Amino acid sequence: MGAGWVAGVTRARALRTRCLGRDGIGEVAASRTLDDALRYLAATPYRHDINPGATPAEAQRAVSAAVLWHLRVLAGWQPAAGAQAVRALAAGFEISNTEHRLSEIAADTERPHPPPYRLGALAIAWTRLARARTPSELRTALAASDWGDPGGDSPAAVATGMRVSAAVRLATAVPDAARWAAARLALLFGREVFVVGRRLPDVSVRRAARLLGPRAVEAGSYADFRQALPADTRWVLDDVDEAADLWRAEARWWDVVERDGRELLLRSSFGPGPVVGAVALLSADAWRTRGALELAARGGGPGDWAAAEVPDGPG
Repeated sequence: MGAGWVAGVTRARALRTRCLGRDGIGEVAASRTLDDALRYLAATPYRHDINPGATPAEAQRAVSAAVLWHLRVLAGWQPAAGAQAVRALAAGFEISNTEHRLSEIAADTERPHPPPYRLGALAIAWTRLARARTPSELRTALAASDWGDPGGDSPAAVATGMRVSAAVRLATAVPDAARWAAARLALLFGREVFVVGRRLPDVSVRRAARLLGPRAVEAGSYADFRQALPADTRWVLDDVDEAADLWRAEARWWDVVERDGRELLLRSSFGPGPVVGAVALLSADAWRTRGALELAARGGGPGDWAAAEVPDGPG
């Protein structure tokens, strides 16, 4: 047990107070207007960057930005292994930045884009990606980095390729998050292939096979895909008999991440487990809060705020 882990885990456990919690999220969801929800959030840990009059997308992004700030601070308290774990768990922010960068490159208008998330030490290759001026340059920068070649320079190929790469890296570098990574990859693969009807680039299929197995990535139907998944990954698709219902599995995935994260955070040992748990709880809380904001923008009420459609979250 090193002093770095003592400080890092102590900081991780303190982050429990940065979560809004089920009661607070319920208050946001029950708000009759988005402005009411924003006034409530202005007195919570999400208050940074929450501005009156924000659109739903702006408010949701502000929630994510608040989580990113906490993760940057958390990483700064960690020994090298802990910082590496937080960086792997926060990869979704760099993916979001890259998607927006591609959109900027392709735009033929002066339509404003949100500023990129400020990644600091959590960046993997963002400095190089941000300098790309064409889709081809961006793909080359990815291929030369830890992300690897996405197999194409279209927005779909880049977004999917980065998410597959992130899942494999997370499962490899952070054992405590391996089952989350594999299950999230199963959701991504199932949605892309059996809902959207889009074949992944071969390089992404080969990477996905490392977690899902060759039989699953070669399956010709959703039923065969589900059956071919490894036993420790198949849980995420329990009772999801049709690909069109994968959205229900997404909510289940977040429930498991939240539950596992709470258990990890309560571990008595000083090591990566509680740090991973803290990131999981912060991420799940933010996902639910963004869903609650979506409901508030629609008039609020005691709806199923956890299942509201929201953009990809951190992690």
